Amino acid sequence: MLDGCDLAGYNSNRFDIPLLVEEFLRADVDFDMKGRRMVDVQNVFHKMEQRTLSAAYKFYCNKTLDGAHSAEIDASATHEVLLAQLEKYPELGNTIESINKKIGEEVIVDFARRFVMDNGVEVFNFGKYKGKSVAEVLKAEPQYYDWMMRGDFPQHTKQKLTEIFTKTKLKKV
Repeated sequence: MLDGCDLAGYNSNRFDIPLLVEEFLRADVDFDMKGRRMVDVQNVFHKMEQRTLSAAYKFYCNKTLDGAHSAEIDASATHEVLLAQLEKYPELGNTIESINKKIGEEVIVDFARRFVMDNGVEVFNFGKYKGKSVAEVLKAEPQYYDWMMRGDFPQHTKQKLTEIFTKTKLKKV
């Protein structure tokens, strides 16, 4: 059902999509995010107005959100809010790329945001190596890979770390 689909939602980049990916990994379902684009309606709203979904719904649609936190009601309200945002803020454009460019959405590698892209290179986004190339750190300190794999990190973070580690190892050959 989701093949070839881009994904959007309210707080979806930090909650729904990481949760979805983790569940697919637990269920051993192949769900590739490559080529998919994401837009988080909450990010647009927070950049432009700084409020909750209920406040956004009231602000943009002039409606009261009855039944908030029901998946169907929240999804429907999110859709209405996005359409109203595009109308209210023409500077956002009407594509995922133009919206993300305007709000400054960072390019993430994993959904827990432990790694982000910096000039086309995966870098750590936490801890003592924040801002350092993941590949370079793994070359210099391969035990860091083992520490992270044994640590309490999400499966998706470990999957991306393994991809970077494998790619790093293959470049040595």
